[in-house]
Amino acid sequence: MLETYYAFLIIMAVVAVFVFVALHFVEAGYGYLFDPRFGRPISNKAGWILMESPVFVAMAVLWALSDRRFEAAPLVLFLLFQTHYFHRSFIFPMRLRGNSKMPLGIVAMGIVFNTLNALMQGGWIFYLAPEGFYADWFTRPMFWIGVAIFFTGMGINLQADHIIRSLRKEGDTRHYIPYGGMFRYVTSANYFGELTEWIGFAIASWSWAGAVFVLWTFANLAPRAASLRRRYTKEFGEEFTRLGRKRIIPFIY
Repeated sequence: MLETYYAFLIIMAVVAVFVFVALHFVEAGYGYLFDPRFGRPISNKAGWILMESPVFVAMAVLWALSDRRFEAAPLVLFLLFQTHYFHRSFIFPMRLRGNSKMPLGIVAMGIVFNTLNALMQGGWIFYLAPEGFYADWFTRPMFWIGVAIFFTGMGINLQADHIIRSLRKEGDTRHYIPYGGMFRYVTSANYFGELTEWIGFAIASWSWAGAVFVLWTFANLAPRAASLRRRYTKEFGEEFTRLGRKRIIPFIY
Protein backbone atom coordinates (compact mmCIF):
# COMPACT_ATOMS: atom_id res chain seq x y z
CA MET A 1 0.00 0.00 0.00
CA LEU A 2 2.78 2.43 0.93
CA GLU A 3 4.63 1.67 -2.31
CA THR A 4 1.47 2.49 -4.29
CA TYR A 5 1.03 5.72 -2.35
CA TYR A 6 4.62 6.84 -3.05
CA ALA A 7 4.16 5.99 -6.73
CA PHE A 8 1.05 8.18 -6.66
CA LEU A 9 3.08 11.05 -5.17
CA ILE A 10 5.76 10.67 -7.85
CA ILE A 11 3.13 10.77 -10.59
CA MET A 12 1.56 13.87 -9.04
CA ALA A 13 4.98 15.56 -8.85
CA VAL A 14 5.73 14.77 -12.51
CA VAL A 15 2.34 16.09 -13.58
CA ALA A 16 2.97 19.26 -11.57
CA VAL A 17 6.17 19.90 -13.55
CA PHE A 18 4.25 19.36 -16.80
CA VAL A 19 1.54 21.78 -15.63
CA PHE A 20 4.17 24.38 -14.73
CA VAL A 21 5.63 24.25 -18.24
CA ALA A 22 2.23 24.12 -19.98
CA LEU A 23 0.87 27.15 -18.12
CA HIS A 24 3.66 29.27 -19.56
CA PHE A 25 2.12 28.65 -22.98
CA VAL A 26 -1.60 28.35 -22.14
CA GLU A 27 -3.01 30.75 -19.55
CA ALA A 28 -5.49 29.31 -17.05
CA GLY A 29 -8.53 31.22 -18.25
CA TYR A 30 -10.38 32.45 -15.18
CA GLY A 31 -10.64 35.75 -13.31
CA TYR A 32 -8.61 38.51 -14.95
CA LEU A 33 -7.42 35.93 -17.51
CA PHE A 34 -10.92 34.63 -18.36
CA ASP A 35 -11.02 32.62 -21.58
CA PRO A 36 -14.28 31.07 -22.89
CA ARG A 37 -12.30 28.33 -24.64
CA PHE A 38 -12.13 26.55 -21.28
CA GLY A 39 -15.84 25.87 -21.28
CA ARG A 40 -19.23 27.32 -20.56
CA PRO A 41 -18.96 30.28 -18.16
CA ILE A 42 -20.68 30.23 -14.78
CA SER A 43 -20.59 32.81 -12.01
CA ASN A 44 -17.33 33.15 -10.12
CA LYS A 45 -19.12 32.46 -6.85
CA ALA A 46 -20.60 29.16 -8.03
CA GLY A 47 -17.32 28.21 -9.70
CA TRP A 48 -15.26 28.68 -6.54
CA ILE A 49 -17.72 26.75 -4.38
CA LEU A 50 -17.92 23.84 -6.84
CA MET A 51 -14.15 23.78 -7.32
CA GLU A 52 -12.96 24.08 -3.71
CA SER A 53 -15.63 22.36 -1.61
CA PRO A 54 -14.78 18.78 -2.74
CA VAL A 55 -11.39 18.90 -0.98
CA PHE A 56 -13.04 20.13 2.23
CA VAL A 57 -15.62 17.34 2.10
CA ALA A 58 -13.14 14.61 1.06
CA MET A 59 -10.69 15.56 3.81
CA ALA A 60 -13.50 15.51 6.37
CA VAL A 61 -14.56 12.02 5.27
CA LEU A 62 -10.98 10.70 5.41
CA TRP A 63 -10.61 12.15 8.91
CA ALA A 64 -13.96 10.82 10.15
CA LEU A 65 -13.22 7.26 8.96
CA SER A 66 -9.72 7.18 10.46
CA ASP A 67 -8.76 5.55 13.75
CA ARG A 68 -6.41 8.49 14.27
CA ARG A 69 -9.07 11.18 14.10
CA PHE A 70 -8.72 12.19 17.75
CA GLU A 71 -4.94 11.91 18.00
CA ALA A 72 -3.66 15.39 18.81
CA ALA A 73 -1.22 16.13 15.97
CA PRO A 74 -3.29 14.64 13.11
CA LEU A 75 -6.32 16.53 14.46
CA VAL A 76 -4.44 19.85 14.50
CA LEU A 77 -3.08 19.28 10.98
CA PHE A 78 -6.62 18.46 9.87
CA LEU A 79 -7.93 21.69 11.41
CA LEU A 80 -5.20 23.76 9.73
CA PHE A 81 -6.04 22.29 6.35
CA GLN A 82 -9.79 22.66 6.84
CA THR A 83 -9.53 26.23 8.10
CA HIS A 84 -8.05 27.27 4.77
CA TYR A 85 -10.52 25.32 2.68
CA PHE A 86 -13.60 26.29 4.68
CA HIS A 87 -12.75 29.90 3.96
CA ARG A 88 -11.84 29.22 0.32
CA SER A 89 -14.93 27.08 -0.32
CA PHE A 90 -17.68 28.98 1.48
CA ILE A 91 -16.61 32.41 2.76
CA PHE A 92 -14.34 33.72 0.00
CA PRO A 93 -16.83 33.06 -2.86
CA MET A 94 -19.69 34.80 -1.04
CA ARG A 95 -17.61 37.94 -0.63
CA LEU A 96 -16.62 38.27 -4.28
CA ARG A 97 -17.69 41.44 -6.05
CA GLY A 98 -18.22 42.16 -9.72
CA ASN A 99 -19.66 39.90 -12.39
CA SER A 100 -16.63 37.81 -13.27
CA LYS A 101 -17.14 34.36 -14.76
CA MET A 102 -15.33 31.05 -14.47
CA PRO A 103 -15.30 28.41 -17.26
CA LEU A 104 -16.64 24.97 -16.35
CA GLY A 105 -13.45 23.39 -17.68
CA ILE A 106 -11.42 25.21 -15.01
CA VAL A 107 -13.92 24.13 -12.37
CA ALA A 108 -13.66 20.49 -13.48
CA MET A 109 -9.86 20.52 -13.41
CA GLY A 110 -9.94 22.11 -9.97
CA ILE A 111 -12.30 19.44 -8.65
CA VAL A 112 -10.02 16.65 -9.91
CA PHE A 113 -6.88 18.12 -8.39
CA ASN A 114 -8.51 19.03 -5.09
CA THR A 115 -9.91 15.54 -4.66
CA LEU A 116 -6.52 14.00 -5.40
CA ASN A 117 -4.89 16.41 -2.99
CA ALA A 118 -7.24 15.32 -0.20
CA LEU A 119 -6.10 11.76 -0.88
CA MET A 120 -2.46 12.86 -0.75
CA GLN A 121 -2.68 14.80 2.50
CA GLY A 122 -5.35 12.79 4.30
CA GLY A 123 -3.94 9.48 3.10
CA TRP A 124 -0.62 10.20 4.77
CA ILE A 125 -1.76 11.94 7.95
CA PHE A 126 -4.68 9.65 8.83
CA TYR A 127 -3.67 6.27 7.37
CA LEU A 128 -0.13 5.79 6.05
CA ALA A 129 2.18 7.67 8.39
CA PRO A 130 4.01 5.06 10.50
CA GLU A 131 2.41 4.23 13.82
CA GLY A 132 3.58 6.78 16.38
CA PHE A 133 5.02 9.11 13.72
CA TYR A 134 3.06 12.05 15.12
CA ALA A 135 3.05 10.86 18.76
CA ASP A 136 5.34 13.54 20.21
CA TRP A 137 4.81 16.05 17.41
CA PHE A 138 4.19 19.07 19.64
CA THR A 139 7.75 18.78 20.95
CA ARG A 140 9.21 19.03 17.44
CA PRO A 141 10.47 22.49 16.34
CA MET A 142 9.36 21.93 12.74
CA PHE A 143 5.73 21.65 13.85
CA TRP A 144 5.72 25.08 15.49
CA ILE A 145 7.80 26.63 12.73
CA GLY A 146 5.40 25.22 10.17
CA VAL A 147 2.33 26.46 12.03
CA ALA A 148 3.83 29.94 12.34
CA ILE A 149 4.61 30.03 8.60
CA PHE A 150 1.14 28.69 7.79
CA PHE A 151 -0.66 31.44 9.71
CA THR A 152 1.70 34.09 8.35
CA GLY A 153 0.78 32.97 4.84
CA MET A 154 -2.90 32.91 5.72
CA GLY A 155 -2.69 36.48 7.01
CA ILE A 156 -1.00 37.63 3.80
CA ASN A 157 -3.57 35.79 1.71
CA LEU A 158 -6.57 37.21 3.57
CA GLN A 159 -5.20 40.74 3.47
CA ALA A 160 -4.49 40.48 -0.26
CA ASP A 161 -7.98 39.11 -0.93
CA HIS A 162 -9.45 42.04 1.01
CA ILE A 163 -7.40 44.54 -1.00
CA ILE A 164 -8.47 42.97 -4.31
CA ARG A 165 -12.10 42.73 -3.24
CA SER A 166 -12.13 46.40 -2.21
CA LEU A 167 -11.06 47.52 -5.67
CA ARG A 168 -14.53 46.95 -7.13
CA LYS A 169 -18.04 47.90 -6.26
CA GLU A 170 -20.89 45.45 -6.94
CA GLY A 171 -21.39 45.03 -10.68
CA ASP A 172 -18.10 46.68 -11.62
CA THR A 173 -16.09 44.84 -14.29
CA ARG A 174 -13.10 47.18 -14.66
CA HIS A 175 -9.58 46.24 -13.63
CA TYR A 176 -7.47 48.11 -11.11
CA ILE A 177 -3.92 47.92 -9.78
CA PRO A 178 -3.94 46.70 -6.15
CA TYR A 179 -1.82 48.56 -3.60
CA GLY A 180 -0.80 47.90 -0.01
CA GLY A 181 0.28 44.86 1.98
CA MET A 182 2.57 42.49 0.09
CA PHE A 183 1.40 44.09 -3.16
CA ARG A 184 4.25 46.51 -2.49
CA TYR A 185 6.59 43.73 -3.56
CA VAL A 186 4.72 41.31 -5.82
CA THR A 187 2.01 41.40 -8.45
CA SER A 188 0.14 38.47 -6.89
CA ALA A 189 0.31 38.90 -3.11
CA ASN A 190 -2.64 36.54 -2.66
CA TYR A 191 -0.72 33.78 -4.42
CA PHE A 192 2.40 34.49 -2.37
CA GLY A 193 0.30 34.13 0.77
CA GLU A 194 -1.18 30.84 -0.36
CA LEU A 195 2.22 29.45 -1.34
CA THR A 196 3.55 30.45 2.09
CA GLU A 197 0.62 28.72 3.79
CA TRP A 198 1.32 25.39 2.14
CA ILE A 199 5.06 25.62 2.74
CA GLY A 200 4.15 25.98 6.41
CA PHE A 201 1.77 23.03 6.24
CA ALA A 202 4.42 20.85 4.56
CA ILE A 203 6.88 21.70 7.33
CA ALA A 204 4.29 21.14 10.07
CA SER A 205 3.27 17.76 8.65
CA TRP A 206 6.87 16.90 7.61
CA SER A 207 5.59 14.81 4.73
CA TRP A 208 6.33 14.18 1.08
CA ALA A 209 2.61 14.76 0.47
CA GLY A 210 2.96 18.30 1.80
CA ALA A 211 6.05 18.86 -0.34
CA VAL A 212 4.23 17.70 -3.49
CA PHE A 213 1.37 20.06 -2.63
CA VAL A 214 3.86 22.95 -2.41
CA LEU A 215 5.22 21.94 -5.82
CA TRP A 216 1.70 21.90 -7.25
CA THR A 217 0.88 25.26 -5.69
CA PHE A 218 3.96 26.84 -7.23
CA ALA A 219 3.41 25.06 -10.58
CA ASN A 220 -0.14 26.41 -10.76
CA LEU A 221 0.29 29.90 -9.33
CA ALA A 222 3.74 31.02 -10.53
CA PRO A 223 2.88 30.92 -14.26
CA ARG A 224 -0.45 32.59 -13.50
CA ALA A 225 1.34 35.33 -11.58
CA ALA A 226 3.63 35.81 -14.58
CA SER A 227 0.61 36.06 -16.90
CA LEU A 228 -1.07 38.57 -14.61
CA ARG A 229 2.08 40.66 -14.55
CA ARG A 230 2.08 40.74 -18.37
CA ARG A 231 -1.62 41.71 -18.41
CA TYR A 232 -1.07 44.52 -15.92
CA THR A 233 1.87 45.75 -17.98
CA LYS A 234 -0.19 45.69 -21.16
CA GLU A 235 -3.23 47.38 -19.64
CA PHE A 236 -1.60 49.96 -17.36
CA GLY A 237 1.84 50.45 -18.93
CA GLU A 238 4.26 52.65 -17.01
CA GLU A 239 1.76 53.20 -14.21
CA PHE A 240 2.34 49.55 -13.32
CA THR A 241 5.91 48.86 -14.47
CA ARG A 242 7.37 51.73 -12.45
CA LEU A 243 6.26 49.92 -9.28
CA GLY A 244 9.02 47.34 -9.91
CA ARG A 245 7.09 44.42 -8.45
CA LYS A 246 8.16 40.79 -8.78
CA ARG A 247 5.62 38.16 -9.85
CA ILE A 248 4.98 36.01 -6.78
CA ILE A 249 8.08 35.82 -4.53
CA PRO A 250 9.35 39.17 -3.15
CA PHE A 251 12.78 40.25 -4.46
CA ILE A 252 13.29 36.89 -6.24
CA TYR A 253 10.65 36.00 -8.87
